[in-house]
Formats: sequence, C-alpha cells, structure tokens
Amino acid sequence: MKVYILSDLEGTAGIINFDDYGEPGARYYELAKSLVTAEVNAAVEGALDAGADEILVLDGHGHGAINPLELHPSAKLLAGRPMTYPFGLDASFDAMVIVGQHSKAGTPGGHLAHTGSFDVKEYTINGISVGELGVNMLFAGYFGVPTVMVSGDDAVCNEALALVPGIEVAAVKKGLNWGAAIHLHPHKARELIREKARLGIQRCRELPIYKINPPYERRIEYYGTMDRPVRVSVNRSDDLLKLLRGE
Repeated sequence: MKVYILSDLEGTAGIINFDDYGEPGARYYELAKSLVTAEVNAAVEGALDAGADEILVLDGHGHGAINPLELHPSAKLLAGRPMTYPFGLDASFDAMVIVGQHSKAGTPGGHLAHTGSFDVKEYTINGISVGELGVNMLFAGYFGVPTVMVSGDDAVCNEALALVPGIEVAAVKKGLNWGAAIHLHPHKARELIREKARLGIQRCRELPIYKINPPYERRIEYYGTMDRPVRVSVNRSDDLLKLLRGE
C-alpha cells in the first residue's frame, strides 16, 4: 500500500503564531520544524500500522517545515522550491493524509486561518469556497486518490467533514480566534494523529473522493489596504492541474 502525506505548519499543536514559528530566522522556527516533523512521524507510524509499505511525505509549508534528520526512516521526503502541482502525487497512491493543516481564510475561530497567503480573502472554484485543504483534496481526487485523514485545528477538521462526511480527523488544538488557541500536549496530539491516520488508511476504499467537475473557474479575492485596492484574479481551464498552476 502506497500512502502520500502532505504536511503544513500552522495547524500543528504548539505552533502559536507565524512571526515566531513560521519562517527561517524566527526565534522558534527550529522548534516548529521539530513539532511538525513529529506530527508527520505519527502519521507515518499510523500508515505503517495500517499496512503501508511505501510512504512519501511532501513538505507543504512554503519555507519548509520538516527536519530531515528527525523524519521517520520509513518515509521518503519531497521538499524544496520551486515546486508545483502535482507535487509528486499520482494515481499509484492509495490514500492521502494531511497533517498540520489550518482552516481557510476568514473562518470564524480558525487559528492562523488563511488560504495560500495572508493576503487572500476568498478563494473559490466554480463558486465553491475552498481553502488549502479543499484544494489539496481536489488535486488528490484528480488522480482518484482519497483524502482519508486531516489533522489541524478544530475549524479545519470541521471543514474536512463538510467536504467529505465521515473522513477521519484529528483536532490537535481549538482556536479561540485567529491568534489564540487551546493546544493538546504534543505527545497527545501525536497519539491522536497516529490512531486517526491508521483508521483513515484502513478505510480508504470506503471514503468518497472529493471532486468538482470541469470546466473550472478559479476566483481569488485579495484584501485591500490603504495603499492597494481590493484585487480579484480569475482563471479558467478544463484541466484542474492547469487551473491550479494558473496556466
């Protein structure tokens, strides 16, 4: 069994904010990488428990958030930039697991909620509001690969359940607002992720694949500022990957 694990940073237990944790030079960036890598390792262990014999991890955080020396030795790592869709995913995979995900821009109570960048106000495909989670689930569905488990804050877990009822979720923190959250202890978060990843992968043949039918129109609305007006970007395609790449 072949499993693809997509990781992000902001939805990880113990990640408090972006300025201190999110990028090289931030005072807790190395700690953040260890926290993210440990949650990914928990998902790897869950995949192994479910019978996976090949595991690819995508470091999905823009600045990078996986410490390769700390990554589980049973996993291979796809990292670096520039990189674009399909990020090493293809139809040979049996399941996708998403770890450390945050909710979409504007989500009430979503801890560090955003979509792609903190400048995006709304992101829709064919009029359907999606965040990074929905986009990731869609591009997996392009290859017929189900997303079987999502971990992150409780808001993104609710987002996942709205897209695919019955999907396994691991809420590792509860957002009180954009900047504050109640976190599980990292050890408890990892235990939950391991168990939910195992369950999701074991259920991969029964969980539906999230899809939106072509033709596609993507609309991205950006916040305005004192110096820059509200901006809207629209592109269209009959091919989902071309749409997501902006071709």
